[in-house]
Amino acid sequence: MTADWQPIWKKLEQWQGEGRTLALATVVETWGSSPRPVGSHMIVDSDMRIEGSVSGGCIESSVIQAVMEVFREGRPRLLEFTVTTEMAWEAGLSCGGHMKVLVEPFGAKEQLFPQLTGKLKQGVCWLVTDCESGDFWFSQGETSVGSDAVRAAVEDSLPNLYKSRLQEINGRCYFLQRYDDPIHLVVLGAVHVAQALLPMAEQLNIRTTLIDPRTAFATEERFPGVEICHDWPDEALDKMEVGPGTAIVTLTHDAKLDDPALDFALKSNAFYIGALGSRKTNALRHKRLLDVGFTEDDLKRIHGPVGLDIGSVTPQEIALSILAEVVAVYRGRED
Repeated sequence: MTADWQPIWKKLEQWQGEGRTLALATVVETWGSSPRPVGSHMIVDSDMRIEGSVSGGCIESSVIQAVMEVFREGRPRLLEFTVTTEMAWEAGLSCGGHMKVLVEPFGAKEQLFPQLTGKLKQGVCWLVTDCESGDFWFSQGETSVGSDAVRAAVEDSLPNLYKSRLQEINGRCYFLQRYDDPIHLVVLGAVHVAQALLPMAEQLNIRTTLIDPRTAFATEERFPGVEICHDWPDEALDKMEVGPGTAIVTLTHDAKLDDPALDFALKSNAFYIGALGSRKTNALRHKRLLDVGFTEDDLKRIHGPVGLDIGSVTPQEIALSILAEVVAVYRGRED
């Protein structure tokens, strides 16, 4: 999975708007110790200005040299590196390893960012790139009628994959890169826990929104720099793009506020739903939601009491437990 794809794609879009000639370098395979995970990007322009990284600095110069050749040839190159222990030590690693980096001219993918963001509204998306020709296509694991054998073979494997990887088919190499909708954390309740939770989420590059119709609580002074909505919870959520990257957390303990938000959340495809409260509070909430027509299976989606059980007591510790659980679910590591 690509953990930090959005910042680099935004920078790509900016540089494209400035008319720069660009190449994209992507870590496509690693063995042993690796400074950067598979899917990590670096962009380079024709003046050798760079953004992002494919290592801790130990192979960047070689990648930039390859970029210049890619500019001349107009074709991608698949590079293989052995990172020696000495090089790894300089990059802050304990031992060396091997890695492959795909370097490709970016012209053909200039509309990729808006296409990708559109696809992600429907769920996890894969970008499949032919490492020899540079041809690419998007997939969400559904093989179209009339697809050729290579495309069908690639797409048949996608539903069972969690991580990006190289795949060889008929003697050609394809890079299957998984993209997830970036997390959007929607918090209901301008309480003390929210004051700790929202800044902590921002440190993880998680977009945040605070909902609370109580204007005395949800203020710029108490939540500086936070996107605040004073609409009623279900109305506020209805105006948002709640999708596979959305986490909804209720913190108020007030049924008048929490229940409308949970009702909306349970009918959405938000990947995470959490509700703060004691076991007694959660049991009462559970009964109310059953009474309005939700099933036991529906209510299994609610993490309540919210957060991992780390014995948290303070607002900061509770915020940490919530974010840890949100990330665990997002990364498929809930168990």
